Amino acid sequence: MMLKKQSKLLALIALIMFATVSVMGCGPADDPDVPDVQDVTLLYVEWDCANATTHIMAHILENEIGGYNVETMPLAASAMYTGLATGDGDAMVTAWLPVTHAEYMDQYGDQIEDLGPAMEGAVLGLVAPEYAEFNSIEELPDYVDELNGEIVGIDPGAGVMGLTEDLIVEYGLDEAGFELVEGSDATMTAALDRAISNEEPVVVTGWAPHWKFGSYDLKILEDPKLILGEEETINNLVRQGLQEDLPEVYELLSNHYWTPDDLGDAMVMVEEMGDTQAAAEQWVAENQDLVNQWLP
Repeated sequence: MMLKKQSKLLALIALIMFATVSVMGCGPADDPDVPDVQDVTLLYVEWDCANATTHIMAHILENEIGGYNVETMPLAASAMYTGLATGDGDAMVTAWLPVTHAEYMDQYGDQIEDLGPAMEGAVLGLVAPEYAEFNSIEELPDYVDELNGEIVGIDPGAGVMGLTEDLIVEYGLDEAGFELVEGSDATMTAALDRAISNEEPVVVTGWAPHWKFGSYDLKILEDPKLILGEEETINNLVRQGLQEDLPEVYELLSNHYWTPDDLGDAMVMVEEMGDTQAAAEQWVAENQDLVNQWLP
């Protein structure tokens, strides 16, 4: 009789323990429809501004907010906009508007969502060392030999490259013997560094903010015809449906706003450290008050 009572008691205890564990196990973590970690894909072109901003956002999502696995995917500019429009990517954080990326927005703007400016006061321009004798694009034909007939550019899909092609025609630089040399952000800054090291004249496609303005004594050449436009904004763009699918990501990118100095400091940190992820982590740590304003 005693053994039967003990058996019933043990069975009851086991049942209670099973029920308790089952209840404790019920929740979002065990719901197959709500994953523990959600995937986010940030698209970017390997421009210094995009590289720094993208990895800062990735660090915030993974470490400040948590619960996200962020893939940072470098692409050509056209592929970046296509990927966002088709939903293959979730967001991009370096859309230069309204001029630089106008062609892409005309093509894809109705298929993506513009969250508005994350920064104001961005500028495009042809850039030369401060010691260069010329100050305006209109003067360049007089220096075609000294410049070897070259304006040093970046990747061919960049908006500034198309605008510079227009500029070359509008100012008659093509007739003077100039051509736009394709390359990358890295090759452009390398050409700038070589010329400055030898105190030679050089003209490159440029934009600000950019770390090179903190490293070299540079000037933006006057553009009387405003082919490269006036001040622009840098906007965050997201795929359609992101607000419903990933509301925290959407809110972070909606709240994201900083100054040219903030972005410039981040780019300098990346350049000096030579490690984008480590620089992103350090920038966030040193700017926690600002980052807290962006958090959902």
